[in-house]
Amino acid sequence: MTGIQAAIQVMGILNVTPDSFSDGGRHNRVDLALYQAEKMVTSGAAWLDIGGESTRPGSEGVSVEQELERVVPVIEAIQANFDVPISVDTCKAQVMAEVLKLNVQMINDINALRDEGAVAVVASAPAVKVCLMHMQGEPRTMQHQPHYHHVVTDVKNFLADRVQTCVQAGIQKDNIYLDPGFGFGKSVEHNYQLLHHLHEFHALGLPLLVGVSRKSMIGQVTGRDVTDRLAGSLAAATIAALKGAQIIRVHDVKETVDAMRIVAATLAGEVV
Repeated sequence: MTGIQAAIQVMGILNVTPDSFSDGGRHNRVDLALYQAEKMVTSGAAWLDIGGESTRPGSEGVSVEQELERVVPVIEAIQANFDVPISVDTCKAQVMAEVLKLNVQMINDINALRDEGAVAVVASAPAVKVCLMHMQGEPRTMQHQPHYHHVVTDVKNFLADRVQTCVQAGIQKDNIYLDPGFGFGKSVEHNYQLLHHLHEFHALGLPLLVGVSRKSMIGQVTGRDVTDRLAGSLAAATIAALKGAQIIRVHDVKETVDAMRIVAATLAGEVV
């Protein structure tokens, strides 16, 4: 394996919720989640991203207690059975504090650590990585006529500001990943403008995590239902990787790992 291939990692999505937009209710028991985790790890997932609260457009929030009841048993079961880094998809400081006690390796926050106390919680765990994502509004209303002066500039400026806040609070800069937030308070045009200009985010000097898997931006272009968006998702993931994304967050791990091998071979100019 070359360094180029190793730099493009696939993160498997493991939603332990009843209502996520693509896989809600499919993995919301520990045994079902463990089965899916095994499939993804066997298929080459470099990360597993566990989420206990749906963030689909229009979704309602859940309590700290309910979110922890969903994710903690799954984290513990995966740690007992697999040697794979775990990311937890949460925007609540209290949830972050509890899962960090389990030594998870990343906090993946759609709200970029804007919950009260979240920055301090992550700063208190110097080894943990964190992904700061851009979102306009909040999940329940974020797709109600999103507006930007210039979407690429606005998202870059937001992320740069959040990075500065985090570093000033003591979070190590080299532990931070950035996510432009495809589908989170963006129109289909906004999403594709961000994808087209994704390489510009390298000016911020931090690695990129991109999640476009099965999202409405794929369905709006292809006309495909959420269960039939694999080809479109692979195309978008490939474009993101060619533009320098280091982690690709997906539902379909096996197929995306194959696509990333082709990307890596292309970038390397040789078979890897």
